[in-house]
Amino acid sequence: MTSNRPYLLRAVHEWICDNGLTPHIVVDAAKPGVQVPPQAISEGRVVLNLAPRAVSRLDIGNDTITFMARFGGVSHSVNVPVAAVQAIYARENGQGMLLAEDAPGGTATLPPPAADTPTARPSTPSLQSVPTSAQDVPGSDDGGAIPRDNDGDPDKPRPKGRPSLHVVK
Repeated sequence: MTSNRPYLLRAVHEWICDNGLTPHIVVDAAKPGVQVPPQAISEGRVVLNLAPRAVSRLDIGNDTITFMARFGGVSHSVNVPVAAVQAIYARENGQGMLLAEDAPGGTATLPPPAADTPTARPSTPSLQSVPTSAQDVPGSDDGGAIPRDNDGDPDKPRPKGRPSLHVVK
């Protein structure tokens, strides 16, 4: 099968734009075929704004992403292989998707069944619904009390401020 990366990139890009946010991609500038202005590269990566108001002639193809954009007031042609894209996210809230490395020759595949069991299938995770309140949990009788950690304190609230995306290797 072909890689699902370009399909995911197109879908997440459309989703971000449809919600009125600004799509950005994180690109590994060391990958072969990446053509961006050198001044845009920082620590081996480049973050590119793919908002319709920031680029022209955007084409998210199956192999490459191409567009025209201004860097320091000068228009440049940008060419990014889809395989070099590490993430796509909305600048305003950090929501988006990190993209795993593709296996050689396309997408990752499941291992074949074991030789001693011809009909065996690789185990795949199953999906389960998650209770939305303590009332939904079987055997729970606390009526939706505030969850507490081991110290008996209420769970700490999430940090305030602008979310950010960090690439962890």
